[in-house]
Amino acid sequence: MRYASLASGSKGNCHAIADGERILLIDAGISFLQIRSRLEGLNWRLDQVRGLAVTHEHTDHINAIPVILKKTDWTILATPNTLRAIEISKGLEIPKRRCIPLTPGRSENWEGWLLSPFAVPHDAVDPVAYRIEAAGLSLGVITDLGYPTALAVEYARSLDFLALESNHDIAMLREGPYPPMLKARILSRVGHLSNEACAEFLQNIISPALKNVTLVHLSEQNNDPAMARLASAGVLAQSGGDVALGVATQGEALEILL
Repeated sequence: MRYASLASGSKGNCHAIADGERILLIDAGISFLQIRSRLEGLNWRLDQVRGLAVTHEHTDHINAIPVILKKTDWTILATPNTLRAIEISKGLEIPKRRCIPLTPGRSENWEGWLLSPFAVPHDAVDPVAYRIEAAGLSLGVITDLGYPTALAVEYARSLDFLALESNHDIAMLREGPYPPMLKARILSRVGHLSNEACAEFLQNIISPALKNVTLVHLSEQNNDPAMARLASAGVLAQSGGDVALGVATQGEALEILL
């Protein structure tokens, strides 16, 4: 199994998971051209992409969907409320034959993989994160949540790999150029995880199974990769385990062999 962050940040997010035969994307917030280019840059094949699982309808997670519907036959997996919100946002209709509707808290068998979407607190209509079990491994992609809920912690336990949001440094955000209303939104319980909240989350889910953590969805304005890494590295070091720690960025793909 392989994981790649094709892009990660406020300008667009796209994760990819591959088993050598099929690729599942989680979110498509960059252009279709960028998705293709970054997959090819990792020597991943675009024709192996079989599906796109969507977390929620914000633009930095769905930007490429209109082109994906025109140029591919990929299956779109999302909750019915999110599918409808995408249609409204993009002014399109997603054919039902292209969709697998998901229910938070209910697992879906997709191409032999077990996808488990679960609700997260974010200012979208029906936001979810994902736990995925495939080829004997368990992976989590958990972003866009205002605080580390008990439910998210439960789904993240015993993972082999976790891509986890570490969006902002609280002091940088408060002192930065964003308008007060946007700062309040990000800091709210339906906003984004800070570096400190990310570290708290890791403290609650570390297990002997966990081998790799990749920090994602970092703000270019309100965070610094070194600060995000430092906050999480301290927690991982205290665990006494051997957990690799990576930081994904907006500008280039990051591949992890699982």
